[in-house]
Amino acid sequence: MHTPKQSQIQILIQSPDLPIATRALTLNPNSTLRNLKLSLLPPQTLDSFFFTLHGKALHDSSTLQKSGINPLSTLVLRFRLPGGGGDGGATGAESRDCYLNMYAVKKPDKVDPNEQRLSKWTTCSLSFEPLRHPCVVDRLGNVFNKEALVEGLLGKKLPKAFGHIRGLKDMVPIELSVIPGLESDNGGVSAGARYQCPITGLEFNGKYRFFALKTCGHVLSAKALKEVKSSACLVCHEGFKEEDKIPINGSEEEVAALRERMEEERAKLREKKAKKVKNGEVGVNGDEDVYLDSRLSGKKHGIDAKAVGRVDAKMEKNGKAVNGGVVVKGEISGVKRLKAAQVPPNATKEVYASIFTSSRKSEFKETYMCRSLPLGRN
Repeated sequence: MHTPKQSQIQILIQSPDLPIATRALTLNPNSTLRNLKLSLLPPQTLDSFFFTLHGKALHDSSTLQKSGINPLSTLVLRFRLPGGGGDGGATGAESRDCYLNMYAVKKPDKVDPNEQRLSKWTTCSLSFEPLRHPCVVDRLGNVFNKEALVEGLLGKKLPKAFGHIRGLKDMVPIELSVIPGLESDNGGVSAGARYQCPITGLEFNGKYRFFALKTCGHVLSAKALKEVKSSACLVCHEGFKEEDKIPINGSEEEVAALRERMEEERAKLREKKAKKVKNGEVGVNGDEDVYLDSRLSGKKHGIDAKAVGRVDAKMEKNGKAVNGGVVVKGEISGVKRLKAAQVPPNATKEVYASIFTSSRKSEFKETYMCRSLPLGRN
């Protein structure tokens, strides 16, 4: 029986404990991590090393797919420190029961805080792929690849943690400055940070605070904004206010303040819409009714709605249109009014008037369903 071919995924391998450069490998998602180590290390040293993903240790028997390893994820190969009992060292256990109780409860996996921090600042918060242009930031300071976030919105696959993102209005496009020498590294193969502050040169790796400006989208370090005090962007010189600064990957207090500000802005927007609905300016459905109302009133295309309304005005004998005291003579909204009395050349008045239904009295009766033909014509 023919089995379908598994799709290959590309991952990045780096190791701070071995003198090997970061490399990109294309593997089968069903291959185990032990087989991956066999392709990198001698067989006798396999038990001395283990893989971590975002600071979390991975078991050798698990496959790439079951471990949650996405394409372009970065695996870190680390050296396993000996000791802890069972290898001839002291365990501190006075009896066999005490020794077994040490392993009765499974201890949580150790997470490297430095690796977790670097992963948070260099990868997309949704797809965990390396950040690449174009990037966006939400109102709470999380950084995303725009393509991955838009796909999540269209497919309605956003996690509950990102439930506050409802559309494009909740995204702020940002401009990240690439570190000189890494401009051609589009795939993010290089280890460490790829972006920096364009003013101070501090790396975008989580060790320093950064802010995104809502007005222009440039990402600057807190040090640059503190040393050069200005109400304009230090890159494009576009003005901004204090509330236009969004802290990227901020602390819990900063995220709570941003969430409170977001709820206040949405409450004000709901009140504004409610007033418009009450005044009859907009329908109850919100933005869609605003758009439809602008189309129907002609505001979107710059048409004067008052002038269009004059079409329904009463006509006087002298050819003037009157509507509430407003008089339009000769034309409406720049369009001249055609008169049936103006007979084209080479045409008689009777022939020209016959094309207008108002030129003669109706000889047949119109009903709701259809027009009945006059006698003698059926």
